[in-house]
Formats: sequence, structure tokens, C-alpha cells
Amino acid sequence: MGELGWKPKFFLANTATSVASVLKPAGLEYSKGIISTAYLKDPTDPTWDKDPPVINWRAFMDKYYPDGDKGNANNLYGYVQAEAMVQVLKQCGDNLTRENVMKQAANLKNFHSDLMLPGIMVNTSPDDYYPIEQMQLMRFNGEAWELFGDVITGEVGHDATR
Repeated sequence: MGELGWKPKFFLANTATSVASVLKPAGLEYSKGIISTAYLKDPTDPTWDKDPPVINWRAFMDKYYPDGDKGNANNLYGYVQAEAMVQVLKQCGDNLTRENVMKQAANLKNFHSDLMLPGIMVNTSPDDYYPIEQMQLMRFNGEAWELFGDVITGEVGHDATR
């Protein structure tokens, strides 16, 4: 598309927003204006360079996974998933049976990791296992992603105020 000079409005799935592994190989000049969504902070974005939770995550990576790529969003995602599991285990108390772990995992209420964007919450219930139903829009400016607008919810058929 870029080589043809065609400039349609382009929406990219948030699983493919890596600047290093997706946009740079495609050509940063061709990626300008692409719109996507995010729910986690991007540790490669200078916006978060002085953010204490991102600084702490980098220190964790240095200590426990020094060969890990801090630019790979899967490393941050895995860390946030581990934080959610810690919350589940806290809710379990001393009852660490499989049944109770599953019950607590299906009853997360407004859990927020400091590595998630402000306003993003994790909620589950016995009939809704999808934990993240909020995101924020972002646009690629040719060098980095820029967040814009308010946090939006994708919840369908649920009370969006929970």
C-alpha cells in the first residue's frame, strides 16, 4: 500500500503493534496514521520512561530475565498476568484448592495492574471469563504510538459501569 501511495484509514489489531517487529520492517513512513488500541503501557514509549511501575518492571527484568527483550510486549504481558494470578491467590486465602482458585479467577473485581493504562480494569464473573474489556485508542505518528481519547469499553450485554 505504501509503495502504491494508497492511504486508506488503517486499523491494526493490537497484537501486531510492535514498532520493532511489525511497523519498522513494513516501513515507518508507511505506518504513519495507523490506528489501534492498547490496554498496557508500552515500555518502549518514552512517555513511560520515568513511570515507577515501568522502572520497577525493568529492574525485575534485569534481575530475573536479563536476556529477555524489554521491547517484546509479551514479557510485559506475562508480568501483568502473573500479577493477576497473585491477586487470585490472595483472594483464595488459605483455601488453595483447584475449585477455589477457579472460583476466585472467575471473580476478579476491578483489578488493576500499574502496568495497565490508567482506567483499565480486569473484571471476571462466573459467566464472563474475558478479563479485559476496555482499551484506549492510539495512533502511530511515524515514530511512536500516541494515545488519544478516553478509555472505551467493549462489553456487550453487561453493565459497563462495573
